[in-house]
Amino acid sequence: MRIFLALAATFLAAAIPAQAEELTLERIFASPSLSGPTPRLLKLSPDGRLATMLRNRADDRDRYDLWAVDTSTGQARMLVDSARVGSGGEISEEERMRRERARLSGVRGIVSYDWSPDGRSILVPLDGDLYLAGLDGNVRRITATPQTELDAQVSRTGRYLSFVRDQNLYVVDAEGRNERRLTEDGAGTISWGSAEFVAQEEMDRRTGHWWAPGDRYLAVARVDEEPVHVVTRTAIGTEGTRSYQQRYPAAGTPNARVDLYVMAPDGSGRVKVDLGADPDIYLARVDWTPDGNTLLVQRESRDQKRLDMLSVDPANGRSRVLFSETSPTWLNLHDNLRALRDGSLIWTSERSGFSHIYRFRNGRWTQLTRGNWAVDRVVGVDERGGRIYFTGNRETPLEHQLYWIDLARGGTPHRVTETGWWNAAEMDDAATHALVTRSSPTQPSQVYLADSSGRRTAWIEENRLDASHPYAPYLASHVAPVFGTIRAADGTELHYKMLSPLREPGRRYPVFVQVYGGPGAGRQVTRTWGSPIQQYLVDRGYIVFSIDGRGSPDRGKAFEDAIYHAMGTVEVQDQLAGVNWLRGQDYVDPEHISVYGWSYGGYMTVKLLEAAPGTFAAGIAGAPVTRWELYDTHYTERYLGNPASDPAPYLASGAIPDAGRIADPLLLIHGMADDNVVFENSTVLMGALQAASRPFEMMVYPGATHGVSGEARQLHLWRTITAFLDRNGRADERR
Repeated sequence: MRIFLALAATFLAAAIPAQAEELTLERIFASPSLSGPTPRLLKLSPDGRLATMLRNRADDRDRYDLWAVDTSTGQARMLVDSARVGSGGEISEEERMRRERARLSGVRGIVSYDWSPDGRSILVPLDGDLYLAGLDGNVRRITATPQTELDAQVSRTGRYLSFVRDQNLYVVDAEGRNERRLTEDGAGTISWGSAEFVAQEEMDRRTGHWWAPGDRYLAVARVDEEPVHVVTRTAIGTEGTRSYQQRYPAAGTPNARVDLYVMAPDGSGRVKVDLGADPDIYLARVDWTPDGNTLLVQRESRDQKRLDMLSVDPANGRSRVLFSETSPTWLNLHDNLRALRDGSLIWTSERSGFSHIYRFRNGRWTQLTRGNWAVDRVVGVDERGGRIYFTGNRETPLEHQLYWIDLARGGTPHRVTETGWWNAAEMDDAATHALVTRSSPTQPSQVYLADSSGRRTAWIEENRLDASHPYAPYLASHVAPVFGTIRAADGTELHYKMLSPLREPGRRYPVFVQVYGGPGAGRQVTRTWGSPIQQYLVDRGYIVFSIDGRGSPDRGKAFEDAIYHAMGTVEVQDQLAGVNWLRGQDYVDPEHISVYGWSYGGYMTVKLLEAAPGTFAAGIAGAPVTRWELYDTHYTERYLGNPASDPAPYLASGAIPDAGRIADPLLLIHGMADDNVVFENSTVLMGALQAASRPFEMMVYPGATHGVSGEARQLHLWRTITAFLDRNGRADERR
């Protein structure tokens, strides 16, 4: 490894100019991406001969096409050119909302695809219609309708294609013929075969129908939104204002009614699944056993403190509870269930305090991994070879590695990826090959094919930082982060990441604190490739600093549970612990520490300004939650409970009561069509600040949803942020 790194350094020194070009905002938000190719949705073909992915274009980084790489030769070719094949028409409002739920609002071209089980073709939704792509480059259109076909799938044998149109479920044969509508009453508040809002937004469940092995059965969700309260939304766009009625399940209000049915591929033999006597539950996950004879349903209680695994007879819908998980706070949903051919189940649970792998067999549990570290994702199970492959953070919470353990005995995990990297992986059904995606602070995302031992057999996307790489002109000034730890007020160890300019003795530097701070996602302190924005700020003389406080994931359940019924408390205190540590460093300008965050990070920014007035030179809050009563049921009640029965945690966690304490410069940013953290969160805060005579600055984006997308608008956003920073976040002599 040392020899390889030395040779690589020698090559780069010869190929890349020692003097870096100036990194500008204009270049950061232009194409091609400075991070190089960023493939999405990597999959292996059923026979393992091809690795497929969605790859963005060099001349349009937000447009994705379908590509395939020969795993034996490494040769890449485009299978579907989205610009040539698609109609280029506007996507429907329903498709737009689905993309927003999946955080794909700025993506164009192909956003999903599904391999046929025989490996001969790929189902590709594009511009509202469906296409079947052959491996020979031939692309055949399956639907050509004015309506949008959603949630398209290939059945388990490949005999059928299924999709949702006009809120009903349809099935056609693999050639696109013999179209059948399986449901009849999808209209108004009723829909079949699609995931409801909270399932898509908060539960990571994107579908509402599931094919059984052998195609004998199809499980289908029926959603009725009639109980969900109607709210009036105003989407202010660049060409006018549109008001519309939306059914939105705000915290403490009714959810949609979700039922589950099983039917044949032609819609006959429909039976209703017994989900229990309480209708106020969440349909969390649906899976089939390998023989197709049992449906496995995860039923979650409304308070998210109990999850029941139901075993369902698809012939009559009768169910029984196989096992239950409980928690005094909340349960984190996951996709780690694997049903094996011998009837046992692979499962992950946080019952020990950390996420670990268990095997459930004949009513008994066997714990296969253990320790003060967390399993992230079960990637594959090799039943023949007796191995389970998974990603986790056994070495350090700063990294994810790929491991395997013995299927029968568990024991010490065997790591098959290199430390120093953040790794993710996908495996084929037999778990004999893996597609590994990795990055580090000094290397943007790479993808390679590995065998079951972890040995790299082919590059799928090397993304080498050579002279031809888009980032090459700026590499000479690239700053790698320094990682370290500090202690929270209660002694808890907290990890931080810091990028600094080349320090001059005696000089003090302004600091840009980037924060998220929320549970479940959004970690800032990882050994991954960072945003070029951070390098831009370092080039301008800022130290960029982040800390992962209590409430963030990957550190065990107790670490995350610290925010239970207490959002806006300990996670704010931990950020302030980081700021106080910074103020004690002789290279930090303690009078010029700024904080920036988006979404939960925007909420954190506001709460930090309220908690410590006079501490920050500037605060930039993007799309902040300010009243948790405005947010949805599944996310908010998970952490704060139900406000209908216990409003106290909501009152304590909100950002409005203390808005008058804000004394430091604040820039508030929000999209005017945000249907996630709705614009009302910012208007309520604006009113509270004005009522307290507190000055602030505001930038709104007409038509923008929860993120500001598009190269031009992102450039405008960061010009606005950096101008605000330059006015407030640094000493006069550095402006």
